[in-house]
Amino acid sequence: MLLFFILGLLVHFVFFGSIFDIYFTSPLVHGMTPQLTPLPPPAKRLVLFVADGLRADTLYELDENGNTRAPFIRNIIMHEGSWGISHTRVPTESRPGHVALIAGFYEDVSAVAKGWKENPVGFDSLINESRYTWSWGSPDILTMFAKGASGDHVYAYSYDADNEDFGAQDVTKLDTWVFDNMKEFFHAARNNQSLFSKLNEEKIVFFLHLLGIDTNGHAHRPTSREYKDNIKVVDEGMKEIVSMLEDFYGNDGKTAFIFTSDHGMTDWGFHGAGHPSETLTPFVTWGAGIKYPQRVSAQKFDDAFLKEWKLENWKRQDIHQGILPVDYLNNTDLFKAESMFTNAVQILEQFKVKMTQKKEAILPFFFTPFKLLSESKQLNILRKARSYIKQRKYDEAVSLCKELIQLALKGLSYYHTYDRFFLGINVVLGFVGWTSYASLLIIRSHSSFTRGVSKEVKKPSHLLSCSFIAVGVLVAFFLLIQDCPWTYYIYCLLPVPIWYAVLREFQVIQDFVISLLTFPPSQLAGYLFIFTLGIEVLVLSFFYRYMLTAGLIAFACWPFITQLWIRAKSISLSWIFFSLLLAVFPLMPVVGRKPDIFLVIGAGSLVLLLSLCVLTSLIKRKDRFINEELLLHLFQMLSIALSMYVVYSTHHSLLKKQGLPFLNQIISWIILASSFVLPLLSPTSLFERLFSILLSWMSAYLLLSTGYEALFPLVLSCLMFVWIQMEQETRQQSGVSYRQKVTSLQFTCNLDITQFRHLYLDDIRRAFFLVFFLVTAFFGTGNIASVNSFDLASVYCFLTVFSPYMMGALMMWKILIPFVLVMCAFEAVQLTTQLSSKSLFLMVLIISDIMALHFFFLVKDYGSWLEIGTSISHYVIVMSMTIVLMLLNGLAHLLTTKKLELYGKSKSHLI
Repeated sequence: MLLFFILGLLVHFVFFGSIFDIYFTSPLVHGMTPQLTPLPPPAKRLVLFVADGLRADTLYELDENGNTRAPFIRNIIMHEGSWGISHTRVPTESRPGHVALIAGFYEDVSAVAKGWKENPVGFDSLINESRYTWSWGSPDILTMFAKGASGDHVYAYSYDADNEDFGAQDVTKLDTWVFDNMKEFFHAARNNQSLFSKLNEEKIVFFLHLLGIDTNGHAHRPTSREYKDNIKVVDEGMKEIVSMLEDFYGNDGKTAFIFTSDHGMTDWGFHGAGHPSETLTPFVTWGAGIKYPQRVSAQKFDDAFLKEWKLENWKRQDIHQGILPVDYLNNTDLFKAESMFTNAVQILEQFKVKMTQKKEAILPFFFTPFKLLSESKQLNILRKARSYIKQRKYDEAVSLCKELIQLALKGLSYYHTYDRFFLGINVVLGFVGWTSYASLLIIRSHSSFTRGVSKEVKKPSHLLSCSFIAVGVLVAFFLLIQDCPWTYYIYCLLPVPIWYAVLREFQVIQDFVISLLTFPPSQLAGYLFIFTLGIEVLVLSFFYRYMLTAGLIAFACWPFITQLWIRAKSISLSWIFFSLLLAVFPLMPVVGRKPDIFLVIGAGSLVLLLSLCVLTSLIKRKDRFINEELLLHLFQMLSIALSMYVVYSTHHSLLKKQGLPFLNQIISWIILASSFVLPLLSPTSLFERLFSILLSWMSAYLLLSTGYEALFPLVLSCLMFVWIQMEQETRQQSGVSYRQKVTSLQFTCNLDITQFRHLYLDDIRRAFFLVFFLVTAFFGTGNIASVNSFDLASVYCFLTVFSPYMMGALMMWKILIPFVLVMCAFEAVQLTTQLSSKSLFLMVLIISDIMALHFFFLVKDYGSWLEIGTSISHYVIVMSMTIVLMLLNGLAHLLTTKKLELYGKSKSHLI
């Protein structure tokens, strides 16, 4: 069985990784011939200002007094340049956003494994093609392009990474540092002839990365005074830089300026997904080659921003990355047409290379070309566009080039996703095969359906073995002659042994079908309907959190359906109360959007009160209360009190902009570390061990909470305690005479397999309950299936200096704590129902895999970026949950059964 779980873990890792090969392969194309516009450019130099994390609405809107926050930018829009909204795309993070801006393509998602910091693949960029580039700003962004550039023509000046502190008194210093250092640089250049000469050459880029706005947004929210005041600082700094540059270059009219952002930010201070507040960023440009403002009487857009911003009379021109925004250019019609023609040829060249690569890797009779852009059509459009330019029909030429660009982009997407259907079929075959095999394993080894069938695995027939070997060889040969990547071999060959394992259980399948035929059709259809309904409720809960509320309300009715209400009224009342109380949480707003530190303190106070009640009860019940147990209980209560103090004092320290107190930081890490050890010191009796786990992990959870979610693990744990008792009552109701009190049961490492029983239909309900509680553990705390649902303020008791890996790990641990509490309760349920953990856990995996298969079919790469990102997130979450469940099952077993002794060796505890 251990081998089975190891294989299961590997299989699920393959299924998890498949989504990245199918939907997230690198979009880069190498080997194109460079294409240059034959006409000289209007600008000799470009100044690129990127205000990290700046939302379009916050920049363009007027404040409560009707005044602009950025008078310099507003003046540019009305008197000197052109403006619009830049539409970014998921993932709305700094690295992919800057790559889109500077390199002109959407980031290779494999960069997520490197935290968006380093280049996982090589790519060309504006900075690489420049003669010289000077850049100032964050080390995370500047070094990325400096490393990727060829030669030594890129110069980066950055501050220390420790300055990126969300708890700092004034993070606008990140932006003023950039402006001050650039001023000092140009001041020094006047006395440095070599540098002065370089600055006066052509193809020069100045890149200013301004991180203060993003940092203030994370620390204080985009609606805060700090965020909005930072915009004023940036606006004033840009005004000074522009004035300095114009003076340095003698107002030669050869400088182009661009001001934009890599991504926006949600109202709760996060980004990464596809919400409009994250994808809509400002774009303002002026200077050499840029159109002056154009006054218009009316404009048509799908939003009402123009009226809100009082900019309805100034022409707005939105842009998307990758396509030349020709409407921004202030040049001759010939220059625009030639530039557009060059842009079209560049993208067409990518299309040709991509098509050639795919054609060479596929057998001729299997290759299906992109029919909308045949070779003859390419030549025809290029010939016609060139003819229009010669005839001075520039508008027609530009229109034709845009048509060619759209066709080439569609063709690039076609070849980029060419193998998607083929890979998808193989992954689905693996999914269905794995689920079928796991089901057969349960039926053969853990159920009474196959009593007449030998439990020994019969030796498969020689023909079956040879057939599958032949299929595997043919698949491998087919992939080899097509020069497929090594991952294709995994996806295509994995279903072969899985389905071999399924078909060798033919006798079990036959016996199971015969057993099913003994059920009345109506009863069988009823069971199938209930199971399907349960799965669909779980799937819908990923889209609509209130479905969890509906499910918990249905759970509250369980005692009335099963007659438990008559046998155990007090326990049934507790079940109803806590089910309905937990049902409130999915209706609450998403965590972090409305932080309330007093709710965290209130949750801690309730835990302390509950601890006192439990301590009093234990002292009364036990003949002698061991000193070590009493000290442990008191120490855990102290941890809760310390967590409350740290949360309160850290919150007020950050409000006063005094940073994270060092003592608070030390206490937080000690509490987090001790939460893993303290439960192992408690007695292994069921109630005491579970309560010890709750106290230890609640102390850590309080430190990671910002609002009402601090109450969630407490309510969830109360429901879990009642669930354990309800399941015991259910077993007694089913006719089992043996019964121990829950308080007398003990967790044990030495399992007596003679006490295990076969699975019954009611055990499917238990497995469903577990999956439902696990989904509730994720979505009930306010998380949504999106990266932007996580609040960085959750980790401020531990650190405030930006560290994506450490912050991400802490936020993931916060998510996992309710999972672990549920899994520990599940260990107790298995103990009280005398059911093998392996059999029940296999059913949980089957339910989870069916959900994962649902989401695999629901993944899409069309529609809005919010819809695309959410569909991918759903699959990633449910697959991660399946993989993590396997690991958490082991962690829960360790937490509940292992006993550490402060003195001497550990002891074994038997039931």
